[in-house]
Amino acid sequence: MTEKGLFCGMNQPADPATLTEMEKKHMPWIDCPDTVKAGEPFQVKIKVGEIPHPMEEGHHIQWLEVSFGRNFNLRIDLTPVFTRPDVVVTLVKGSVHKTSTLRVVERCNVHGQWEATRDVTVSE
Repeated sequence: MTEKGLFCGMNQPADPATLTEMEKKHMPWIDCPDTVKAGEPFQVKIKVGEIPHPMEEGHHIQWLEVSFGRNFNLRIDLTPVFTRPDVVVTLVKGSVHKTSTLRVVERCNVHGQWEATRDVTVSE
């Protein structure tokens, strides 16, 4: 049986406790509060890679997408050489759901899509 290709679906680490070098370069890292207040803006910092990812013409992060719960929030397109996959965005969450999952997907032009999630509690 052959292994799954990097462009076949969503890439996630086999063992989140011990990341490979490729996983360390590609996993999105999400830094945000564990609890946010409904209706109030909060910042989310996103960085691709525990180890900096190359941003060269032949190997780079093409885009980042952010979803919160079932809602798509934004997409950021990146340009090789002139940008870095480190961004800060401001989101606002309503009070319909008490816990929602923040999801970040990034796409490397050489190694496919990678996903990270983080649960956030919404207080009144």
